[in-house]
Amino acid sequence: MFNLDHKFLFVGLFLLFLTTSVYAKKGEYIPSAVGTMSNHPTIDGGVYHPVKNGKTGPYKINEKTLKGGYKFGRKPTSNELKAWDTDIMADGTGLPEGSGTVEDGEELYEAQCVSCHGDFGSGGGGYPALSKGSGYNMQKTLKNQRNRPDADGPVRVFGSYWPQASTLWWYIRDGMPHTRSKTLKDDEVYALVAYILNINEIKIDGKLVDDEYELTREKFLKIKMPNVDGFEPKIDGKGSLERVRKYYKNPKNFGAIKVAYAKRCMKNCQKKSAKIVRVRNGGIKDFHPPLSNKKDKPALAKDKLNVKKVYDESCAMCHANDSMQAPVAGKKSDWQAKMKNGGIKGVYKRGIKGLNVMPPKGGTTLSDDEFKKVVDYMINLK
Repeated sequence: MFNLDHKFLFVGLFLLFLTTSVYAKKGEYIPSAVGTMSNHPTIDGGVYHPVKNGKTGPYKINEKTLKGGYKFGRKPTSNELKAWDTDIMADGTGLPEGSGTVEDGEELYEAQCVSCHGDFGSGGGGYPALSKGSGYNMQKTLKNQRNRPDADGPVRVFGSYWPQASTLWWYIRDGMPHTRSKTLKDDEVYALVAYILNINEIKIDGKLVDDEYELTREKFLKIKMPNVDGFEPKIDGKGSLERVRKYYKNPKNFGAIKVAYAKRCMKNCQKKSAKIVRVRNGGIKDFHPPLSNKKDKPALAKDKLNVKKVYDESCAMCHANDSMQAPVAGKKSDWQAKMKNGGIKGVYKRGIKGLNVMPPKGGTTLSDDEFKKVVDYMINLK
């Protein structure tokens, strides 16, 4: 949410980093004991140096900058502020009325999301997974430690890790799909959220979000994510800032030694009793396949290129429509225009080397010949 106090916060932070001492007699620099910022204790014990006689420490400062106001631009209008204030809060603030079914959400997902986020939200192509099974079961893995070579680490996906579902609703509405953000209707967003809750096996008010489930605003506000209490300190609700300050004021809350609050702890801050867990046997001992110094070239595999799969996973995001200003797959006129510069060989060459925002070979690891087959597929797509 847009905050008009950012300018004042910037001034405070500027003073905090500008100096680490105040001027004293005989050129000595004595650290200030002030441990407050805007009349509140600083969270980390950092020092805020007050302005005195036009100086902060040994440095002069333009005191006019401390009076606030606008140096550039103008005050935003109420309509401009309203346009920027688009966040969806966990308590339902900003969440519009609407509804959507899991069935509709699955159709939308298959049409607009699967190329990046994979089947059933499994992830792929560098884009994050949205599900790895039951969110409740996966939440139990968050404390897993990789203290053995074969140990399973924590699974951090929407269902297991995110504390609030409101973030998902907000992000989908404002940022998805990647090539056409803010084009989804509110009911479509509800449908997609319902589907993602479904593949994470989330329950709402004790009822599983099954294939027949319809998500409404009223039901959405009853969602309690498996990891809602998984973060410290608690930052939700009224008085959260004071709770955060109180939390960090007591080093026992995060395993540190009790030190003077107004001083930073720069060494020996961890409890001596902290248990250090090391990887057993010095690390990995078994390699599959076994280590070898042979330099033989691998045997050439037979052509198993799945052209359609490559297109769906690596090309469709930009070439399925004209939103990215790239030639549309199957649209002959687009490709004929590109062939005016060097013919089909020119198209191959530019695609292999990369052009504008397109990486070489579309970011794939295809050989030149394989890449040419994918281009041919796009040109002749029906």
